[in-house]
This record gives sequence, C-alpha cells and structure tokens, in this order.
Amino acid sequence: MQKKFLSNLFLIILLNLLVKPVAIFGIDATVQNRVGAEAYGLYFSLLNLSFLFNIVLDLGINNYTTRNIAQNPEVANHYWGRLVGLRFILFILYAIITFGVAALSGYDLQVFLMLGILVFNQLLVTFIAFFRSHFGGLHLFRTDALISVLDRLLLIIICGSLLFTEVAGGDFKIEWYIWIQTICYGFTLVLAVILLVLRTGIPKFTFSPSFSYAILKKSFPYALLVLLMMVYTRTDSVMLERIHENGAYEAGIYAQGFRLLDALFMFGMIFANLLLPIFARMLKQKESEITSLFSTSREMLLGGALFIGFFCFSQGENILSMIYRNDLEATAPSFKILMWVFSGMTISLIYGTFLTAAGELRSLNIISGIGVAVNIVLNVILIPTKGAYGAALATLATQVSVAIAQIIVVHFKYSVTLSWKTILSYLTFGAAMILMIIVFKENDWFMLIQFFGGLILLMLLRIFDVRSLIGLLKMEK
Repeated sequence: MQKKFLSNLFLIILLNLLVKPVAIFGIDATVQNRVGAEAYGLYFSLLNLSFLFNIVLDLGINNYTTRNIAQNPEVANHYWGRLVGLRFILFILYAIITFGVAALSGYDLQVFLMLGILVFNQLLVTFIAFFRSHFGGLHLFRTDALISVLDRLLLIIICGSLLFTEVAGGDFKIEWYIWIQTICYGFTLVLAVILLVLRTGIPKFTFSPSFSYAILKKSFPYALLVLLMMVYTRTDSVMLERIHENGAYEAGIYAQGFRLLDALFMFGMIFANLLLPIFARMLKQKESEITSLFSTSREMLLGGALFIGFFCFSQGENILSMIYRNDLEATAPSFKILMWVFSGMTISLIYGTFLTAAGELRSLNIISGIGVAVNIVLNVILIPTKGAYGAALATLATQVSVAIAQIIVVHFKYSVTLSWKTILSYLTFGAAMILMIIVFKENDWFMLIQFFGGLILLMLLRIFDVRSLIGLLKMEK
C-alpha cells in the first residue's frame, strides 16, 4: 500500500509540475498580456466571485464519497446515482447566491453574461471533482491523475494554437478564454463519466431527501470552514474591482501578483493532502512522534516559503519581467507583499491540517470567521487609497492573524511548541538573507548569489533537509 500511495503521489506531483505551470505562466499570463490589465482584471474579479460560494456546490460531499467508497467499493454505482440530483439542487442554490451578490454589487448585464459562463464552469469543475472522488475511493489513481490535469492540458493546446499562431489573426478576447475553459472542462467531464461507467456500470438515478440530508448534516461543519476560508482568500479582488475608482485595472495588476501565490498554494495543498491522513493516524494511535512530524513539515514548507519571500522581495521586478510585459512597475509592490503571504499560508497548511485531522472544526471555523472580519475591514480601509497594494496588505495581515491563532490553539490544546533552536535557525536565516541583500544588491550576479546562497543557508541551518522529507513519506503506510 505504501508503494502504491507514494507512486500515486509522485505521479500527481509530476503531472502537475509538467502541465499546470505551463497553463498558469505560459497561457494565462499570455492571455493577460494580450487582453490588457483592465479586461483581465474584470475577468479575475468575476472568477473569484464565482469561487466565493462554490463550496455550496460540494458541502463536503466529495470527502464523504471518497472515504465511504474506499471502505465499500461495491457502493460506488449506488452513490453517484443518488447524489447527482443533489448536486443539481446545490447548483441552483449556488447560482442564486452568486448572482444575488453580483446584483447587489452593481454589475451590468454584459458582466452578468460573463459571470453566467463562469458559474456554469464551476458546475463542470464540481462534477469533475465529484467523479475524481470516486476514482480515488476505488484506488484508480492513474485515472485520477490523468483527469486532474486533462482540462489544463487541453487549455494549453487550444489556447496555445490561438495565442502563438496566426489562427486568430493576432486577435484574442477574454471571452474566448472563458469559452475555451468551458470546452476543456466539458470534454474532461464527459471522459470522466465514460471511464466511471466502464468501471462501475450505468447507475440508477434516484433522489432521496433523507439520504441527502444525512450526508449534508455530517459534512456541514467542514463546508462552513471551506466557505469562510474562500471568503478571506478570494474576496480581495472582488472588493478591489468594486470599490476602487479604477477597480478593473487595479484588479488586473493584483492578479499578476496573485497568480504566482496561487500556484505556490496549489503545490502546498498537495503536501497538506499528504499530511492529513498521517496526522489523523497519529492522533488516533496517540503516537509520540507527532512533534517530529510538525518539525519535518515545517522545514519542508515554511523554510521554502521564507526563502521565496526574501527572494521575491528583492527580485520582484526581474521575476515579473520574465512573465509579463505590461504594468510591471505597478504590479511589483503588491507582488512583493503577496509573496510574503505564502509564509502565513504554509503555517495554516501545517497547523490547520492538524486541527482538521483532530476534528477541531469549531476552533477552525471561529479562527476563519475572525480572518473574514479582518480581511473585509482592512480591504474597506486600504483599497480606496492604496488599490492593489492595499489589498495585498490586507491579505498578508489576514493570513498572519489566522496562522498565529492556529499556532496558539495547537500549542495550548496539544502542547506542540516551537523549540528555541528552531526559532534561532529562522532568525539566523532571515538576518543572513537581509545581509546578503545589503551587501550584494548592486552586484551584477545578485540574483544568482541570492538564489543559491539562500538554498545553501537553508541546508546549513537544517531548515530544509531532504532526508526529513523521505522520512515523512515513509510515515504513510
């Protein structure tokens, strides 16, 4: 089982590394360069608006499905036949909420049409995730890995043919990008359905109110947590586009900085998904090595996040110039702040995952509720005067607040603490990186010196240890 688990983990990581960076930095960034910050900014704010309430489409059903099918593979056909109807009911509720918020925000009819396509895309994405939960439960890991990247692979092929050839006559509209996403999601969903039918047969479609209620009751606390987290991580761009006098443009330059953060978080989530079952097992068995696991995971994530924060803070303009060609000076300030946000995110990925495994959903919901309040208040204060930079500051303050609260809860409830040796190592690393910036900033080789010097420091201070990662992987049996 361990071998199967690890092979699946590395397959998913490999496919994501091969496909998704190309989709994010090759296709998505090129689309923004082609259509401009204002047009992309409107799309980005609407995309995040469609994300805000997409937990309504799931409400924890996928986690429930994966767990139960893994335990009882014979019920796979039965489950998805009974849950499809519930999915469509949840979609109607999600659409009503999303369009209601859009109407209250003052969007015009043309914007509503664009939002309508994005809302429909969320339905497709939700069903893809739903069928992937079946593949995971049935241990069809290779199938799951393929479906996880297929839509992005198709996006690269179709958009690439339009962006980098003369097929479109050099023209490209943001609406095309949205419709191409619809096509890619639709094809992926059809293939997922076919593969599942071949494995489990054609289900009998029924709707059971009692069955649906039982599932929703069990999954609601988790769904509330995801909703709150989505609000404080995705509301920035929506508020930015709505309350700033030049909102669409500011949302566009915010998107340029946010895109790399989103990509980093995506890979961080792969690590968190590995941690969750390990934490759950160790808590159940009351294993004493849990402090060691915290240390190892912190080395892997937080050490790397701090390195990224320092590197991007001093090299922000150079990094942005590798990806974009427009509005680099305007994007750089918010980008540098957003790269520090990842440090707060990594703490949440470790401590929040632990609290999830421990069943501390009430504590997590309270913390996330505080995060929502902090984020909205700071956005209202900072965005009107500081635009994208203000939204980035609000995001940083929110993530730091959430991270500190999670550390406090874990410390007092489970006695998991940071050693003074660990704190000293992080402080030494930070001081060394600052000194490196001061001494070598004017050097022509500054980027290379900082990059390799930072990596060497991480290893010398034992903040990042490859052997620790191998040990972490071996914990999963």
